[in-house]
Amino acid sequence: MKDGFIRVAAATPDIRVADCEYNRKQVERMLKEACEHKARMVVFPELCLTGYTCGDLFLQELLLKSCVSELEKLLEVSRGMDILGVVGMPLTVNGKLYNVAVVFKDGVILGVVPKTFIPNYSEFYEARHFERGVKKPMLISLAGQETWFGAHLLFDCVSVPGFVVAGEICEDLWAPNPPSISHALAGATVIFNVSASDETTGKDAYRKELVGSQSARLICGYVYAGAGEGESTTDLVFPGHNLICENGVCLSESKRFETGIVYADLDLGRLGSERRRMTTFIQNEDVAYVRISFETEVEPLELQRYVDPRPFVPASDTDRRKRCEEILSIQAMGLKKRLAHTHCRNAVVGISGGLDSTLALLVTVKAFDMLGIERKEIKAVTMPCFGTTDRTYNNACQLVWELGAELLKVNIREAVSLHFRDIGQDLEKHDVTYENGQARERTQVLMDLANQCGGLVIGTGDLSELALGWATYNGDHMSMYGVNASVPKTLVRHLVRYYADTCTSDTLREVLLDILDTPVSPELIPPKEGEISQKTEDLVGPYELHDFFLYHMMRFGCPPAKIFRLANMAFDGEYAPEIILKWLKNFYHRFFTQQFKRSCIPDGPKVGSVALSPRGDWRMPSDASANLWKAELEKIEILSFIKK
Repeated sequence: MKDGFIRVAAATPDIRVADCEYNRKQVERMLKEACEHKARMVVFPELCLTGYTCGDLFLQELLLKSCVSELEKLLEVSRGMDILGVVGMPLTVNGKLYNVAVVFKDGVILGVVPKTFIPNYSEFYEARHFERGVKKPMLISLAGQETWFGAHLLFDCVSVPGFVVAGEICEDLWAPNPPSISHALAGATVIFNVSASDETTGKDAYRKELVGSQSARLICGYVYAGAGEGESTTDLVFPGHNLICENGVCLSESKRFETGIVYADLDLGRLGSERRRMTTFIQNEDVAYVRISFETEVEPLELQRYVDPRPFVPASDTDRRKRCEEILSIQAMGLKKRLAHTHCRNAVVGISGGLDSTLALLVTVKAFDMLGIERKEIKAVTMPCFGTTDRTYNNACQLVWELGAELLKVNIREAVSLHFRDIGQDLEKHDVTYENGQARERTQVLMDLANQCGGLVIGTGDLSELALGWATYNGDHMSMYGVNASVPKTLVRHLVRYYADTCTSDTLREVLLDILDTPVSPELIPPKEGEISQKTEDLVGPYELHDFFLYHMMRFGCPPAKIFRLANMAFDGEYAPEIILKWLKNFYHRFFTQQFKRSCIPDGPKVGSVALSPRGDWRMPSDASANLWKAELEKIEILSFIKK
């Protein structure tokens, strides 16, 4: 439960229709099991103390009294258990029968949630037995306790901030206006659904989509427990389909037609961050809710949750190819509009033989094809200097030839040497002036060539470089349109790979593959024995780590300690904790000190949920202090990170 995580469970017991004692014992067993697995909430199916398929037996007083009696025994067993239980049963209130979910903890009934929408169509005939639930809570007596009864109940865990639970029952979710909408707008972050959805062909996919989309729409965790083994099969079969979703992502799903428990660790911090970010998620203060407090022990939790080490890159080949095609189209459409608006029929791109400039040229070619402009109007400029190697130079030239653009070669060695002589820079002193002087000379060449042909300079810098400030101010930092501005480095590689895999030229494919195999480098320091001597990731750290840090910091507002914990899970076996911490400190230092560069970057198309445009997603003062974040980083103990 550290860092805002909470473990929840959905359980399907094996039941016997109308045998309340047997059913209660099965619920008890699973309640204990979930508690032993450190779940803090477990949800059981609809009417599971009696069975959903009792039919007219629901009108038998003996069955209803037995159910309440078994609930009392269940409450007694739950004493001393640190877990919130939710169980379905029929209940008589003021002479009417309701289909309800009883929420209890440590022997105490916290509240009773009635079903709002009563289905009475096709195979469902609940209106024969049950009344529609009331929204406004009222006090009732149940199992010798006074408790709240009504749909508008919130169960608020005071010891775990952000753990606020509300519920609905089966059909409620299928209705056009589910109660969970009101619950979420009232502050609920976790919705439970006790259900008895029967199975028909194809229904499982729709059910999963429905639960997932509702969790996304409401930015919540959604715990769905379905009836299964033991229900009457007179006319229906129940799959025991359990689902736990979080903001559109299915974290856990049971196998159908099996009994058992599924678990998932919900990230309440992530949900809270998303709700704060979305200004259209407006709390509804007009609807009255009763808020019922409960507590749970806060203890370390060994997370059972997959953490994607490359959150910007889809895992499956199919999704990745689709994403790459989509991003290339967004980039090209953005450039197409800018070229059309400025009446430009020429573009200037600096080509280094590296990944970023390669992607920028590929995007430019695509935009020119869309506009019907000949590719020869693209001026691809290679500008060798002190650090250029034969490999990158030859790849740059071959790439331009294969794409049909115009290749311009401008050796800037003499110009840079003259400039260094003018300012008194020693050519043997390979400091920041030595490096940046070359970068600014290249930008000047590109800008002047663009003036000559009336074209636009296309920027090559990517999102990861912007985050780290890994760009020379007024050098490669500047352009007239930055097509890669919101593409992270880990994704740049896959975009170029996708182009290589889908192009029709074997020669172009070979060039692109060799570019992909070339170490990332600005090539501003002389090579050693003809090989690249300056490798970016040796200097600033692995881009896959920085992209991971960036994603979790910006997308979900995670603090450094939480990012460190998640990174150790995601990169377990790839990077040691001390290495991750080293580069995480470097990330925060560079991110805060280099904001001034991001405050004046050129226009560029947004392609994903994380972007750094000062006109769009990221408004940060250039002089913001990083002390708060650095202080938390200094408190991190390497040995305490492990999953807990």
